[in-house]
Amino acid sequence: MAHDYTRKNGVVHTEIFLPAYAPKEYADRAILWNAVEKIEAAKNSQLAREVEFSLPRELTIEQNISLAHEYVKRTFVDKGMCADVCVHDKNDGNPHVHVMLTMRPFEVDGNWGKKSAKEYILDKRGEKIRLASGEYKSHKISTTDWNNQDNAEVWRAAWSDCANAELERQRFDIKIDHRSYARQGLDIVPGIHMGIAASQMEREGVRTERGDRNREIEVTNKELRQLKARIVKLQTWLKEEMQNTEPPMLADVISNILERRQGYYNSTSGLKSAANILNFLTANSIKDLADLDACFQAMISKQFDIRDNLRKVERRMETLDKHLMYSGMYKGNRKYKAQYEKLYAEYQATKKAGGLFAERKAQKALTVANEYYETHRDKILGFENAERYLKDVLQKHFDPTKLPPITKWAAERDKLNTEHLRINTEYKQLKADTAAAERIRSNIHDIMSAERRREQPQRSRSYDMEL
Repeated sequence: MAHDYTRKNGVVHTEIFLPAYAPKEYADRAILWNAVEKIEAAKNSQLAREVEFSLPRELTIEQNISLAHEYVKRTFVDKGMCADVCVHDKNDGNPHVHVMLTMRPFEVDGNWGKKSAKEYILDKRGEKIRLASGEYKSHKISTTDWNNQDNAEVWRAAWSDCANAELERQRFDIKIDHRSYARQGLDIVPGIHMGIAASQMEREGVRTERGDRNREIEVTNKELRQLKARIVKLQTWLKEEMQNTEPPMLADVISNILERRQGYYNSTSGLKSAANILNFLTANSIKDLADLDACFQAMISKQFDIRDNLRKVERRMETLDKHLMYSGMYKGNRKYKAQYEKLYAEYQATKKAGGLFAERKAQKALTVANEYYETHRDKILGFENAERYLKDVLQKHFDPTKLPPITKWAAERDKLNTEHLRINTEYKQLKADTAAAERIRSNIHDIMSAERRREQPQRSRSYDMEL
């Protein structure tokens, strides 16, 4: 198959993969999907399943095409699915693959099989149970496991294994991990999907809302890492102090220092440090090192709360952005789908009518419909892709005669923006509290070290006198 690397839409390779028993003529894209549309005649039938995955930027386009072929054949085609593969690479650092998969298996004779079968429920005697309607009690069972919800995890893991094996063969010391940051145990807020339009605008130097949010997330992750390191450092110091055999009561130590006001403690800086410590201990009801440890633990707990809230808000914002993006595609492109269906219906009506020159008229009508489809192919496919997505999201609430709840989703998105600002405010307060705790720790360390130095000579002199 020839590859066209100059097409402006970034499609560098397309190919149809067929499983065993599939008719060879289905290698033609038009024949395949026309056959799918014919067999999936029910109004609520799902015509195809779409899978999209990113390709490693480290590999060449030829290596990535080969990698995509290997993964698709092993994961989908060998299971009995037809796969329509489309590899995209716009040289924007985001090579990826779209795969359209058929939904039903093939029989040995090359005909489409059934998605599901009826299984009768038997009574204790092993006989079928007749209902009042005259039908027998039964339930539907799937003929394949392709709709199993666990497949998403299986397919993602298979892609990681396949891609990592190829990266290792090409001697790249990197690995792909299909798990979320949370499952990997990483304290990282995930970025949001940029999308085609936003990515293009960012490459052209135009700032976008999604780009700004990703930049904010990068700053937040950096600050969270720094904050966690500082809190861990505070904890380490605290554990070392608590290992003393007789840890002093902080309030007593500070009070004694203020009462003596001798030497170092009589200096302005020493008194200021002691006063700051006493104020901090009083404000936070800290009487000893155990209380100080509890204060640090509360800081850590609050940090985790902020991290979890950020993840929750960001995930929901990303989901709503996706809902709104597909809703826009659905709303903007449905007129093209409707016009194509109208033209195709005219072709079917002409073909069915018969009469003089019926075949010629039908062919002409079909040509008009096909030409319209090719002219507006991206918009029609965009609508169908959005429709599949919205059906999956809305389930039984999806109504093809109405628009999805765009206003409701947009309002929720605005509320989440406010929540995002609130969480950031909490984070800044925690950052300020941590900085204050660090200063207190430093002051306690300096004052207690000076106190030990002051007491050490007295102990030595007393020991000499006893000798």
